[in-house]
Amino acid sequence: MSQQDDILQAKRGNHDAFVRIIKACEPSMYRLAKSYLKTDTECADAMQETILKAFQSIRTLREPQYFKTWLLRILINECNRLLKHRSQVIPIADIAERSSHSHEPQHYGLNEAVQALEEDLRVTITLFYMEDLPLKEIAQLLELPEGTVKSRLYRAREKLSRYIRQERSMTNE
Repeated sequence: MSQQDDILQAKRGNHDAFVRIIKACEPSMYRLAKSYLKTDTECADAMQETILKAFQSIRTLREPQYFKTWLLRILINECNRLLKHRSQVIPIADIAERSSHSHEPQHYGLNEAVQALEEDLRVTITLFYMEDLPLKEIAQLLELPEGTVKSRLYRAREKLSRYIRQERSMTNE
């Protein structure tokens, strides 16, 4: 059975079909949630709420071919809700740990470099490169003009390029 068939079955109330399409989307959901949220626990919470909301409202999905886009939009809204309600308190132990390592050079991989980007750039890079979504769909998902998405991709690439050059120069010293 194809994913399109599963989506149509899920719209008719087939629980097994819904589970199959969610299982197929879980890696994408996690990557997107991780681009917004810091911890795996927060990501799991956002994903769980997204799945519940999607299950409750799948009958309202108008275009089955856009199921993934629809699901990711729900996830983005859920991540934003969690961020809005997250406490801004930083544990003192974290502050002490950060300050004690602040003089050491930082060596991160590309994933860490992407995670270090500002949220708007990180989300755009994740959707474009990791989720392989076209610019038009990203613009729809984020409710932005395509030009804004393009400029965010450009800025993110520039920052990642500078980071990689800086890392290379530090390892060559």
